[in-house]
Amino acid sequence: MISAIGLAGALALLIFLTVRGVHILIAAPLCAAIVAATSGIAWLPPLATEGAPDYATAYMAGFTGFFADWFFMFLLGAIFGEVMGASGAAASVAHWVVEKIGSRHAVLAVVAACAILTYGGVSVFIVAFSVYALAVHLFREADLPRRFIPGALAFGSVTFTMTSAGSPEIQNLIPMQFLGTTAYAGWEVSLVVALLMAVAGQLWLNRMVRRAVANGERFEGRESDDVGPDLAFLPHPLLSLVPLAAVLGVFLILQFPENLPGAGIVLPAISLGKWALVGALGAGLAVALLIGVRRRGAMPAAFSRGAAGAVLAITNTCAVVGFGAVATLSPAFQQALVAVQAIPGSPLIGAAIAVTVIAGLTGSASGGQTIALPLLAPHYLDAGANPAELHRVVAIASGALDSLPHNGYVVTTIRAVCGETHARAYGAVGALTVIVPSVGLVIALILFAIT
Repeated sequence: MISAIGLAGALALLIFLTVRGVHILIAAPLCAAIVAATSGIAWLPPLATEGAPDYATAYMAGFTGFFADWFFMFLLGAIFGEVMGASGAAASVAHWVVEKIGSRHAVLAVVAACAILTYGGVSVFIVAFSVYALAVHLFREADLPRRFIPGALAFGSVTFTMTSAGSPEIQNLIPMQFLGTTAYAGWEVSLVVALLMAVAGQLWLNRMVRRAVANGERFEGRESDDVGPDLAFLPHPLLSLVPLAAVLGVFLILQFPENLPGAGIVLPAISLGKWALVGALGAGLAVALLIGVRRRGAMPAAFSRGAAGAVLAITNTCAVVGFGAVATLSPAFQQALVAVQAIPGSPLIGAAIAVTVIAGLTGSASGGQTIALPLLAPHYLDAGANPAELHRVVAIASGALDSLPHNGYVVTTIRAVCGETHARAYGAVGALTVIVPSVGLVIALILFAIT
């Protein structure tokens, strides 16, 4: 009982502290220490009995394990995004989408720009920074409440694109190493679910904006608003799409080398799995550098920003993975895990519930998967779960409760990028990134059950 109270209380405190602006590198270890104290886990190795876990070792094992597994992906992804930004390619793509859709459909234009960049391999954090200025311009033209900009950015970045089949985002890649699948696992169901999520979420977002406008809300300008990029110096939008196409193309080739003609082409004998993303991002980066050759003077700074951003992003994620690693040692978590695994019926249902809860606990889709899959994958595979179906269910499930208020992307987008508060902006963000993916998860389970 004490363990359950401690676990729930620590999670509530973690959410409260991050919403209040306490850095996750401080909040996560502190809350993990509370979990340890209420679960009878020693804080330091010398205080633990022989063979028993301790807080410090468990926390750092979770922290460093995730860092070791995903650092190169974070590093190349962040640098790729920064180079796309410095070359003007990201702004060019975003502006092209906006121009084609028009200011009459400002909300849809913002969502579409984010979706294209995210599915093209640009880090979700970089996407938010790249599209924000254009979103402000569009919302100003259409006279729409700016408090919905975070919702539009988040919906286009971390929902139907992030966890869909073929996405080069790591939330779609982590299951591969535990299930022996590819990034395109369960693509038929994924396509249906992604389309339903995109349509339903867009209609809901439009409705929220219309109701706010009907209630008298209008765009609120700020002195800090800039005028956006100088369009005369941006590369052609079709040329700017080439690095994104390179990421997706190379990613596909390295996932399925056996489907390509071998004559004169040197290819790996087997799929590179999650490491295909390293090759794909490297190829996209090379192309982006060629496109941005006129701005080559800005590239060293872009590389430096990317490297610094990668360390910040991955350490923030590592912090919550460490919290989750300690949480998994608590008796309350172990009891809950046993209860979930005992749920009758399809093993996909139990896996969906477990991953959803753990992702919510850590406030991270990638962190939740990293913690859940080593514990759950062997059990559900032994229970007869189809690996491809399990992959897709886990990916979609991780993208639901992960977007609670303490999620790093949510905090960064609302506060640092958009300059809003949770009180004003999180309602739309939560509806679109928690409820919509949760409904998508239910639909995926139903489709897998009847096919």
